[in-house]
Amino acid sequence: MNTKELTVLAEKNRKRLVEVVYRAKAGHIGGDLSCLNVMTALYFHVMQGLNPQDPKAPGRDRFVLSKGHCVEALYVTLEAKGFLKPEILDTLGQYGSILSGHPTIEVPGIEVNSGALGHGLSIGIGMAIAEKMNRNAYLNDTPTTPVPAYHTYVLMGDGEQGEGSIYEAAMAGSKYKLDNLVAIIDRNHLQISGDTEDVMPIDSIRERWSAFGWDVIDMNGDSMEDIVKTFDAIDYQNRKPHLIISNTTKGKGVSFMEGIAKWHHGVLNAEQCEAAVKEIEERIAKL
Repeated sequence: MNTKELTVLAEKNRKRLVEVVYRAKAGHIGGDLSCLNVMTALYFHVMQGLNPQDPKAPGRDRFVLSKGHCVEALYVTLEAKGFLKPEILDTLGQYGSILSGHPTIEVPGIEVNSGALGHGLSIGIGMAIAEKMNRNAYLNDTPTTPVPAYHTYVLMGDGEQGEGSIYEAAMAGSKYKLDNLVAIIDRNHLQISGDTEDVMPIDSIRERWSAFGWDVIDMNGDSMEDIVKTFDAIDYQNRKPHLIISNTTKGKGVSFMEGIAKWHHGVLNAEQCEAAVKEIEERIAKL
């Protein structure tokens, strides 16, 4: 997909997200919206080997949603990719649904249960180490069947950076030279308690992760053009794990939600849902 096609798809996913969260009467819509552009680009431009008919294909790229409370964004993306049927997504929030408020492996296309903040990067480290070990075993032992290579992508929240386990994982990523790993921080500046810089300041992200030995990249996560350009420029052979600081807007794409902390876990009423959908539809029409 080109940049314009990805932008249109992200807007369609945004509309679907608003409708799904409204119907479910629950969801972390502010953070869903801030990471939706990145998630759309990952699934439709960046990640390779994804096949709804074979969700566990050995050579598939792996994705871990460490900020698992924003699972609604992942659900609509998986639906658009063909992993999740619309009638299943419509059961979100209903008794007996396989869809929970955090990712679970019951859902096709989801790699791991996640959402206990601070754990996702450690899981991604393990996946990246496993890929390196498998590839080295192939190179050293030359079996008859090559081991497929893959990349691992982990999406974290900025409020999540207060978890100590993040930095244990950061050290390990550098030690094992995991250039097949890309971690992304959804830097929307707001967490459930308010501004990140009031709760637990993290504005030294670049210096902090650079000191750990990571390849640190700044990106405008609100711009599909910059998202595509940034991911396309990653050097997967530089012997460093990669951290992308994705600068975004909480509630992106719904004007009355943008930059408002209460929409971290806000529930829309009928009037708000209608207004949000209309705003997104008008933007799609212009595209």
